[in-house]
Amino acid sequence: MAKPLEYNATLVERVDLTSALTIFKIRPDEPLAGEPAFVPGQYVTLGMNNEAHPDLGSVRRPMSIASAPEERGHVEFYIRWVKHPESDNPLTHLLWRAGAGDRLFLRPKAVGKFTLPGTVGDGDPRLAVMVAAGTGLAPFLSIVRSELQRDPSADLSRYGLLHGASYPVDLGYRGELEAMRDRNGLRYLCTISRPGEAKDWTGDVGRVEDYFKAERIAALEGELDLPPGGLEPTRATILICGLQGTIGETIKRTLDRGFVPENRKLRRALEVPEGTEASLFFEQYDMVPVIPIDDAELMDQLRRRLRAGLAAT
Repeated sequence: MAKPLEYNATLVERVDLTSALTIFKIRPDEPLAGEPAFVPGQYVTLGMNNEAHPDLGSVRRPMSIASAPEERGHVEFYIRWVKHPESDNPLTHLLWRAGAGDRLFLRPKAVGKFTLPGTVGDGDPRLAVMVAAGTGLAPFLSIVRSELQRDPSADLSRYGLLHGASYPVDLGYRGELEAMRDRNGLRYLCTISRPGEAKDWTGDVGRVEDYFKAERIAALEGELDLPPGGLEPTRATILICGLQGTIGETIKRTLDRGFVPENRKLRRALEVPEGTEASLFFEQYDMVPVIPIDDAELMDQLRRRLRAGLAAT
C-alpha cells in the first residue's frame, strides 16, 4: 500500500464543463521550484489519499499543466474522469469528490520535455502544428497562453492548433482559443467525432487526426496558410498530445509528407536514415503502442511510405 501523502496544495476552483470533464485550479503552498516555475508543455504529479477506503492508500498521477508559467497564484489542469480505470484506486475518482478548499498533493517541481525548447528547439521558424485529442489540449494551451501573458498583442500565426473531441461541449476553452484566432492570428481548428448527437453543430466533423487524411490534407494546408503540398518538414513541425489512436494515425498519415518521429523505437522500426532530423513529436496519455511495430506487413508498408516521403522533400 502506498504511503499516505502529505498535502501541500489547495483546490481553489473547479469548473465542471460536463459531468466528466473539469478544469481544476490548484494553489500550491509554496511556488513551484524554478524560475520560470515551469516551461509550457511540462507536467507535474498530483496525488490524493483515498480517505473513503484507507486500505487502498494514496495515488499519484502526472498531469499536464494548462496554465502559463506567468500566471501566478494557481496551476491549472484540464482533466477527464476515467470511466474504465486501469487500477482500483484511480486519481480522477478521488478528484471528482473534491471541492474548493480541499487539500491535495502537488509535486513541487514540473518536469517533461514536451516543450518547444525540448522538441523543435528555441526560435524554430517553421509552423508548429499542434494536434490535441481531448485533454491533450493542455500543453498547447499553456504554450499559447504564455505567449499572450508576455505580450497580449503577440502574433500567434506560427501556431496551428487542431483540437478534437466527441461533442461541442467537450471542446474546452473553445471561446478563449477562438478569441486568440480572431485577435492574434492563431490558426485554430476544432472538430467533433459524434455529430449525429449534436444537431446544431455546423463545424468540422471527424476525429482530429482526420484532418491529415489524403482527401482532406489540401484543405488543411489552406486553413494553415500553407501552399499546396506545403505541409512538409521544411515548412512545418507536428506535435501531438493525446491517446494512442490520434498519435498513431497522425504519424501514419504524415509519413507520406516526410515527417519523421523523434521516438527512438519508431525510428529504428521505420529504418530512418542516420542523421535525419525529427520533425514529429508526441506526448502519450496511455500505454498502448502508438504503432504495432511487431506487425511486419504494416511496418514494411510504412517504411516504404516514409522513404517516398523523404525522397519528395
